[in-house]
Amino acid sequence: MREYFVVFLVAASVTYLLTVVAREIALRTGAVAAVRDRDVHAEPIPYLGGLAMLGGLVAAYLVAKELPFLSTSNAFTFPDAEAVLIAGALVCGVGVLDDIFDLDALTKFGGQVIAVGLLIYNGIQFRFFFAPNDEQFSLDPAQGALLTALIVVATVNAVNFVDGLDGLAAGVVGISALAFFVYCYELTRINDVDRATTGALLSAALAGACIGFLVHNFHPARLFMGDSGSMLIGLVLSATAITVTTQFSSEDIVLGADGARASWLPMLLPVALPILILIVPLMDLVLAVVRRTRAGRSPFAPDKQHLHHRLLEIGHSHRRAVVIMWVWAGVIAFSTVLASLYTGPPVWIAVSGGFVLAVLLTFVLPVLHRPGRPLADLPGVLPVGDGEPPQTL
Repeated sequence: MREYFVVFLVAASVTYLLTVVAREIALRTGAVAAVRDRDVHAEPIPYLGGLAMLGGLVAAYLVAKELPFLSTSNAFTFPDAEAVLIAGALVCGVGVLDDIFDLDALTKFGGQVIAVGLLIYNGIQFRFFFAPNDEQFSLDPAQGALLTALIVVATVNAVNFVDGLDGLAAGVVGISALAFFVYCYELTRINDVDRATTGALLSAALAGACIGFLVHNFHPARLFMGDSGSMLIGLVLSATAITVTTQFSSEDIVLGADGARASWLPMLLPVALPILILIVPLMDLVLAVVRRTRAGRSPFAPDKQHLHHRLLEIGHSHRRAVVIMWVWAGVIAFSTVLASLYTGPPVWIAVSGGFVLAVLLTFVLPVLHRPGRPLADLPGVLPVGDGEPPQTL
């Protein structure tokens, strides 16, 4: 656990420091969110936060290779982590080009597909699932590759869609990474197997990179992650979950601390967790595509009807809307992890209490304060992913 904490701190510290470099590169290359009539930020904000986050992830990986315990891990831990980081660097590079030159959606999608191809080429893909009765369901290579591509591309674009308020995407993914680290670590502890896994290593590093960047990105943001950051952390999060399916055997995956295996949830969690953690932005993505195509517009055309905009409409401030979406991400992520590893009334009491708290924060707080001024009067409310015009509350 101490070495994972070191990995977390290294990723956070290096990301925090490299944001200064990324900001300077963005200013020199013109990767800046300029002030336009339809925007609400008062001054140009640089992009390219993804470069700093990539630097933090790479630094954490290099330090982990030298740590006494992690350096002696199994033969798959570091090669798999390296493959994920290479694919992440590719989509980050595509995002950098988009932040500078404003690429079209099809080009960005092509970059995502190539990154998925790198993951599959290096063995990072779904291969089999274990049933509660110890049966194994194998996927042929084509099925595994298709499912891998679907999960990764959906997660990448969901994170890009949720990147609409200062600190929102970094906070949601950081919380999700912490939850997945708990899952990976507890899975090894409960089953008394090697604690060093790719999933735990990458999730600790990803959480650190998000926290380090969040210091500069929380409202009012001094730097935006841009597509270079949103696509990077989306790919690393989903690929991290996929690595778990190939590094544990059926004997290592159990329902709870008592060793009972009576549920599909632990076996399907690597598939379900990225979806469940990002269920809100994924729903937002699906609804946006349906909404725009029904109106005869491109599914990639910007609008002002995302879920975080609805939170602003019902009366939340910028910072409070972000924190509430963090709360929902945390409740969903940690509830899923708890339910997959433990059983009994305390688990369900904790899960129920979390959901009640999230509902109260979402719908009760606006009743206590209902601002009636235009959204443009609220500083820093910039939908980074879409750049749509402001609207009134």
